[in-house]
This record gives sequence, structure tokens and C-alpha cells, in this order.
Amino acid sequence: MLKVVLTTATIALALSVPGPVRADTNADPVVKAQLESKGIKFTIDKDGDFDIVYNVHDGRTQLAYVRTAISDYGTLRIREIWSPGYKSDSEEMPALIANSLLDKNHETKLGAWESQRNYAVFVVKIPADANAEQLLDAIELAVNSADGVEEELTGKKDEL
Repeated sequence: MLKVVLTTATIALALSVPGPVRADTNADPVVKAQLESKGIKFTIDKDGDFDIVYNVHDGRTQLAYVRTAISDYGTLRIREIWSPGYKSDSEEMPALIANSLLDKNHETKLGAWESQRNYAVFVVKIPADANAEQLLDAIELAVNSADGVEEELTGKKDEL
């Protein structure tokens, strides 16, 4: 059941259009303070998630989303950081791309590639009470992983 709820929420976010909608009342105030303390600029979407355009390298940028919603499993409380790295032209992820991303999952220390309809998204899951430095590390891991795949698969395009 939890997987169905998370998958539905994931798809909804992947299909939403990020924008400067003010939803401060829904946003996690601790995450907001942490991002501000690290000088990270963001907007807050209608779900209270933090939408970030992160500078990665050589003038490239990468989208990242820090979810306000927390997932629970037993005693664990988990926050997700997402960064899309690939968008397919079709409704389904091409098998060759999906298999390549599964291979990349084996190489990563934290986080994994997920298919969300026609998007490949790198998702890092951290403790909900992570400090500002840990949050920044997770954001940087997500955006660097996603941007690397975007460069590799799209021939250097910088669209996500």
C-alpha cells in the first residue's frame, strides 16, 4: 500500500510544473531554514516541496526537489530528494535506458534511479531529521548523478 501511495505521489510531482506558487504554510520550516542557511535558492510548489535549480558545472544547471512529505517505515522517517536525469519521448521508459540505469544503481553509494512514467529520476532517501550539511550532500549527490546521466544520454543537452 505504501508503495502505491509513494508511486502515485511521485508521478504527480513528476508531472507537475514547478513554479513560484507560494505554499509556505505547507513547506517544512526546518528544511526551509536549512536551505536558506546554505544559501540555496528555491521556490515552494503547491505541495510544499522545495524546487531548486542547482548550478552543477560549466554553466549547467539541474533541477532538484526536496520533498516536504515524510515517509514512515517502522521507526524510520524518510525524506526524499529527487532530480530528473532523462525524459523519454514516449510514455514508457525505453528498455535499453532502463537497463542502463539499473546498472548505474549498483555503482551508487546512496540513492537510486527510478522510472516515473517517461522520466528517469535519481532519488536519494535520507533521515527526515538530517542536518543542513547532510541535506546539502544529498542534494548534490542527486543533481550530480542526474546531470551526469542527462549529459550522457542526451548528447550534452541541459533541459532538466
